[in-house]
Amino acid sequence: MSGKGSNSGRLRQYNERFLLQSLRHQREASKSDLARVAHLTPAAVADIVDGLEQAGFVRQVGKRLGKRGSPSVLYAVNPTRLYSIGIKIGRRAMVAVMLDFAGEICARMEQEYDFPDPARVRRVGNAAIADFRAQAGRVPGAAMAGLGIAAPYFLGGWSEKLGFPANLGSRWHALDLATFFDSGEMPVFVENDATAAAHAELVLGSGTRFRDFMHISIDTFIGGGLVLDGKVHTGPNGNSAALGPLPVSPSGLTPAKAPSARYTSLLHRASICVLMDHLHAQGIGISRMRALEPLPEAARQPVRDWTLDCAGALVEAIIAITLVIDLEAIIIDSILPRNLHLDLLAQVQARFNEAGAIGIIAPELLGGGFGALAAPVGAATLPVSALLAPDSSVLMLGERSHALAGRLS
Repeated sequence: MSGKGSNSGRLRQYNERFLLQSLRHQREASKSDLARVAHLTPAAVADIVDGLEQAGFVRQVGKRLGKRGSPSVLYAVNPTRLYSIGIKIGRRAMVAVMLDFAGEICARMEQEYDFPDPARVRRVGNAAIADFRAQAGRVPGAAMAGLGIAAPYFLGGWSEKLGFPANLGSRWHALDLATFFDSGEMPVFVENDATAAAHAELVLGSGTRFRDFMHISIDTFIGGGLVLDGKVHTGPNGNSAALGPLPVSPSGLTPAKAPSARYTSLLHRASICVLMDHLHAQGIGISRMRALEPLPEAARQPVRDWTLDCAGALVEAIIAITLVIDLEAIIIDSILPRNLHLDLLAQVQARFNEAGAIGIIAPELLGGGFGALAAPVGAATLPVSALLAPDSSVLMLGERSHALAGRLS
C-alpha cells in the first residue's frame, strides 16, 4: 500500500482512514508498524489508534515479543463493527453476501434461475438485504456501510443464444440499479461484475501483493478487470479489460462452426456458455456448474477438450495484454468447480511456457481466490472502500460520515 498520512490536525479523518486501510491489508500490526507505513509520528499514530479502539473500530489481538524492550501490542480491525452487503445479478443466478469489517463472509444467499427476471431478482434481493440487515442489527455497536451491486453490462442481452425472453434486455435497460432494491438510507454502489471481481482480489486477495495486474473472470461470458497503481481502472467508457471481443484464433472444438474469418472472439472460446454448448453437442444435458462436481464420467473428455481449447485462447489473450500493458500478474478466476479451475490454470501456465513469448518479461500467472463469489464479494467491498479510501477525496466525505454509527475516533 502506497501513500502517506499527514501530521496536520485538520486531516485527522484522512489519517484515520489511511491507518484503517493499512490495518485491513496487514491483518494485524503494532502502532510502530502503522507509523512506518503511514510516515506519521509514533505519537500521532498512538493517539489515532487509541481513538479508533475506543470507538470500536480496532481491537487488541495479542503481543509481539521483540529482542529488547516491552512486547508490542498488536491491533486488528474489529470485524463486528462494520458490515457491508454485496449482490451479484448474474445471467443464471443471483448471489448475495454480507461481509464483516475484516472482509470475511458472515452470511450468504444464492438463487438460480433460467433468466434474470427483474421482478424475481428484486424480490429475492430485497429478502436477502432485509435478512442481512436484521442479522447485523443484532450485533451491539455494529453499523452497515452500504450496498454494492455487481452486474454484467447488457444484462438481458444475448437473448437468442442464452434462451432469454426477447424483451429482457429492454426491461433491464429501463431500470436504475442504484434504486432497484429496497436499500433504505444505505449508500448504494453499482459496478460491472468483472470489475467488482477484480476489486475483491485487489482489496482482499492477491492484490495485496501486486499493484499492477489484470483479473480475468470466466463466467457465462468472460470479462476482466484492470488494476494499475493499486486502483481499478475502467476507462471513460467502461471498455478497459472488456476482454470478450478480443480477437483470438478460431476454436478447435469439433462442434464449433467453421469460422468465416481468421479470428473469433475470446468469449466464443473462453466462456462457460461455450462449455455448456460443447457438452450439449456431445449429448450431455448439463446446464449448471454444480452438476460438474463430481465430474460425471461421460463429461470428462468433453470438459478436457474445452479446457485445452480455452487455455489456448487465454494464452493468446494474455500475450496480447502483456504486449500492451506491463503487468506484474495475471489473475485468473472462474465459476468452475475448483478442481476444474486448477486444471485450467495449469494448462494456461503450460501453454504460456510453450508459447515462449519473445521480447517480454512474463507476468506471474496465478489463480483467483474467490471463484463464483468474486463478484458479490467485490460488490460488498465497494461501500467500505469508498468510506475509508485514504486519498484526497476523502476530505470531501464529511457529510457521509453519518453512515457510520458515531464517529471514528
